[in-house]
Amino acid sequence: MLATDKNVKYTTHKRVRMIKDNIFLFLVGSLTLITIIPLFHIIISIVVKGLPIIIKNGTTFVFGTLSEGGIGPAIAGTLMLTFLATLIGLPLAFLAGAYSYEYPNSFIGRTTKMLLQIMLEFPTILVGTFIMGILVIPMGSFSALAGAIALALILTPYVSVYTEEAMAEIPRIYKEGGYALGCTRAQVIFKVITKMAKKGILTGILIGMAKVSGETAPLLFTAGGLYEVYPTNPLQPVGAIPLLIYTLVQSPSIEDHQIAWGAALVMLIIFLALFIPIRYALKDEIKL
Repeated sequence: MLATDKNVKYTTHKRVRMIKDNIFLFLVGSLTLITIIPLFHIIISIVVKGLPIIIKNGTTFVFGTLSEGGIGPAIAGTLMLTFLATLIGLPLAFLAGAYSYEYPNSFIGRTTKMLLQIMLEFPTILVGTFIMGILVIPMGSFSALAGAIALALILTPYVSVYTEEAMAEIPRIYKEGGYALGCTRAQVIFKVITKMAKKGILTGILIGMAKVSGETAPLLFTAGGLYEVYPTNPLQPVGAIPLLIYTLVQSPSIEDHQIAWGAALVMLIIFLALFIPIRYALKDEIKL
């Protein structure tokens, strides 16, 4: 009789636990679905509304000027600004992250980390006005250089924070092993720790590049916009896809709105074409 009671209690407890597990899984799945639905809605909306204008204009949309119904100069401007911003900001961001990792308890290290955290939440439009005050106004003209410097300031904290966190995850034994082999501090940081933290660092670089490639606010005060000719000089005004979209959506013209949707789709394709292959290649490399 006692054994039967124990079996009944065990069975009841097991059923209650299974019910709780199923309820928990249902809640987690539902919340996850609610979270990703807006993302898929955005992607589907961009594809549905942007694809017809691209198909209609064909290669002219990708390579033509705005007067021809294309966004070629804006695409070239986005690539130029992203490249220059990465070229300017990446070295500084990596060094700041490495310093924060190596000297976490120093005054400069703590101050650097605090400033980087603040910059992550800093309104990007203020970055644009700052660069306008120190560079655009003295130069007397908008320029790709001013836009790139503004974007570099935005990219820096993302890369720095990811660099510092990725390095901090490496077990200390590898660092001690490098010193035991006679390596200098610089060799340990740049040849041992950086190589092992490569995945996290590159993730930060990708996120930073994705962030700056879609920025609009700082370019309003720095880049100026150029959509009838391709940019060739970094000291002259330059256009960008986000800036062009912002300009077109303010127009009452339906044709301008269609071009804006097409530009959004092109921007999405460029981002996915760069981000996904690099992430998968990096993932496979880490496994090997």
